[in-house]
Amino acid sequence: MSVTQNMAERFGKVAVLMGGWAAEREVSLKSGAAVLSGLLEKGVDAHKVDASRDVLDVLREQKFDRAFNILHGRGGEDGELQGGLEVLQIPYTGCGVMASAISMDKLMTKRIWTGAGLATPAFEILTAESDFNLVAEKLGLPLIIKPAQEGSSIGMSKVSDASQLEPAYQKAAEFDDVVFAEQWVTGDEYTVAILGDEVLPPIRVEVQTGFYDFEAKYASNNTQYHCPCGLDEMTEETLKTLCQNAFDVLGGKGWGRVDVMQDHVGTFWLIEVNTVPGMTDHSLVPMAAKQQGLSFADLTLKVLETSLSSDQQKMELSHAV
Repeated sequence: MSVTQNMAERFGKVAVLMGGWAAEREVSLKSGAAVLSGLLEKGVDAHKVDASRDVLDVLREQKFDRAFNILHGRGGEDGELQGGLEVLQIPYTGCGVMASAISMDKLMTKRIWTGAGLATPAFEILTAESDFNLVAEKLGLPLIIKPAQEGSSIGMSKVSDASQLEPAYQKAAEFDDVVFAEQWVTGDEYTVAILGDEVLPPIRVEVQTGFYDFEAKYASNNTQYHCPCGLDEMTEETLKTLCQNAFDVLGGKGWGRVDVMQDHVGTFWLIEVNTVPGMTDHSLVPMAAKQQGLSFADLTLKVLETSLSSDQQKMELSHAV
């Protein structure tokens, strides 16, 4: 049997869900195009689906067997799509409904981490009536202001003076009803990818701007990525274990990416989890996979395999023996 026939039989007709209606639509289209190319290279019967509000009807009518979800942001990364796919009984990549919904909400994520005894920077919820001077006094400066449910650093601002807090709140509030201020961690930024049962090599991100914002992530050629990350072996293992625990406590499965800061005394601080990480030419999971010896096409196949149930995987293993 050829590779193409084997992949087609294993996965059936695969929808690569991309685009969507969130603020990250353009990034998702780029990720989706790359994923589609990688799957086709591996012989998978994969098809582009530019998802709109009728995406479930499209999947049902065109009789797709499973979905590779590469929809970033709301609608695709927050449990909505996952719930619809569960109703249709279409297997899909990545996290389930609960973990997707929790991870998309940065505040809920932080609350769960705090309850589990995992370190994450202190925060304050902001409203139009907030005493911004008091917030600055309580948390200290600088601060990072974030919409609770946006990705790709959309709507985020770093503030170094209390007078900047209100404009930063207003900017973030354009993207979400819930906005919060978070203590700024001065130090090195790391991102750690989870792929199945494996933690990929951490990446240290070095930006030339104030923080790893949308420009630094997707447009700048000045952002530097270090993989190997430069940590000693013991510290790197500590970081990988922390990220696996942070992912697991949220109910994460399949694949994802955990972002972490390390302060000047060496303490790691959990920032957020991405349950549908980027797969563009500037994205981090492909970089970590490459360090692990996986090509981009290999990576797309590994992610697609997360749509297989544990029973399916055991059955395949038994046939292979």
